[in-house]
Amino acid sequence: MIESPCLDTTRTAYDTVAAEYSALFRTALDARPLDRAMHAAFAEFVRAADAGPVADLGCGPGHGTAHLHSLGVPVFGVDLSPTMITLARETYPDLRFDEGSMTALDLRDGTLGGVLSWYSVIHTPPELLPTVFAEFHRVLAPGGYLLLGFFSHDEPEHPAEPLPFDHKVTLAYRWPPGRITDLVRRAGLEVTAWMVREPEEGERFLHARLLFRKPSEPTEPTEPTEPTEPTEPAEPTEPIES
Repeated sequence: MIESPCLDTTRTAYDTVAAEYSALFRTALDARPLDRAMHAAFAEFVRAADAGPVADLGCGPGHGTAHLHSLGVPVFGVDLSPTMITLARETYPDLRFDEGSMTALDLRDGTLGGVLSWYSVIHTPPELLPTVFAEFHRVLAPGGYLLLGFFSHDEPEHPAEPLPFDHKVTLAYRWPPGRITDLVRRAGLEVTAWMVREPEEGERFLHARLLFRKPSEPTEPTEPTEPTEPTEPAEPTEPIES
């Protein structure tokens, strides 16, 4: 298992703020119809593919896990923070929550119909991100889906680079959507749709939501390369209104 110092830092930071975080974001989706729309589309794709359950990776106190469950998706949560997992189990006793790391998931190959990664890669050091995306590819069944949510940027001076910023919990990164798309494609997944929304009141940054699918026919992941100019994603196979 890859145990980077950043994992210890992130685990400790979220253990410390778990209760406050849970209270702050419990109803976050209620006021964000575009985010709910992406979750609903993801859930519909997963149900139609019928390839297995969804893992909400970086589930925190379980709010997103419970939302997917309400959409009729078989789902369980995984988080690095044991305190977050304790809160999730207490709040949603009928759902499954496990402690674990995205860099080495305790899941068999090809067993998931979907992976939800909602802001769970924002603290991942750029050099570890290909490892995380390779794990997503490994655990997804053919025809399974990945929904990513993360802080984004479109700054022309850094068209293919992550930009660190002072997240309130611990160091985090904003990524150009095209660069994340390149990295996930290299892991072996195909882009289905993407959305970037403007910051709302009280927010500082752009927010990206990318939907990917693992091909039904096996594809070999490619080796990561040095950052290049980001490429625009292919036209979505199923359009999502934004």
